[in-house]
Amino acid sequence: MKEVSNAWPALPFAEWQDTATTLHMWTQIVGKIRLTLTPWTNHSWHVTLYVTSRGLTTSPIPHGTRTFEIRFDFIDHRLRILTSDGRSETIELKPRSVAEFYGLVMKSLDELHLPVTIHKLPNEIENPIPFDQDEEHRSYDREYANRFWRVLVQSDRVFKEFRSRFCGKCSPVHFFWGSFDLAVTRFSGRPAPPHPGGIPHLPDAITREAYSQEVSSLGFWPGNAAAPTPIFYSYAYPEPPGFTEAKVQPGAAFYETKFREFMLPYDNMRGAEKPDEILLEFSQSTYDAASMLGKWDRAALQEVKPSLHFTHPHS
Repeated sequence: MKEVSNAWPALPFAEWQDTATTLHMWTQIVGKIRLTLTPWTNHSWHVTLYVTSRGLTTSPIPHGTRTFEIRFDFIDHRLRILTSDGRSETIELKPRSVAEFYGLVMKSLDELHLPVTIHKLPNEIENPIPFDQDEEHRSYDREYANRFWRVLVQSDRVFKEFRSRFCGKCSPVHFFWGSFDLAVTRFSGRPAPPHPGGIPHLPDAITREAYSQEVSSLGFWPGNAAAPTPIFYSYAYPEPPGFTEAKVQPGAAFYETKFREFMLPYDNMRGAEKPDEILLEFSQSTYDAASMLGKWDRAALQEVKPSLHFTHPHS
């Protein structure tokens, strides 16, 4: 169990709530830089961050004929801005206000001749404070920032295994800085009814485009002040009849009516003898419920992997 515990570290939200809130705002600043400069991709796939072996990255962002990349490093605790012409700037990740972090990022971009103007109001949270005015959120606990990233690394790995079983339209495994969660989404290939919208500080047009097609989505969310329990989740949009009563695995999973999704508490998964198998079981059974009850063309969407075993003609 020691090896499992190290791979899937404890992440009690109450222990790092202030750091999580601050880091959420820092990722929003970096994510909005990518959003501003990157060409639109369906379902807002152009705005997300990606898990790396050290943290999170924007991937290359275009700026004229140059590109640059912004990387959170949760091992050395640095934010690095790297350009395609070999220049770089580094900002230490340490306790500092969102306003100070915002100022340092913008100053670094200006020094690299990468000017950009972003919308300063955070998305998808109640009572947002503009980034350049936020002196309230200023915590950074290295241990818990690192633990959060380690959970993302493991989740990313298992989600990619699950993603490989599907040959229909499917999102990357990516990190949404608005909702502060890692997700992967499968599509049935059919249009969906208009989404009702109503997400705080997110235009309804963006939400409706994101959910313009039928989906089954899987993710990891670390929790927040109102729901301080890290969870894996899975939901369907639109919900097919009978979805809320579907029997999914493992036994610790349940349907949460407030969030309209199935949940598997992170601690139930990490405490299992084989956490990967438990997470894959949850992923598959919730997709099965969505796709079977929703009458997806499952046969057409199932990945058939070619055999890689063959005999060389000259052997």
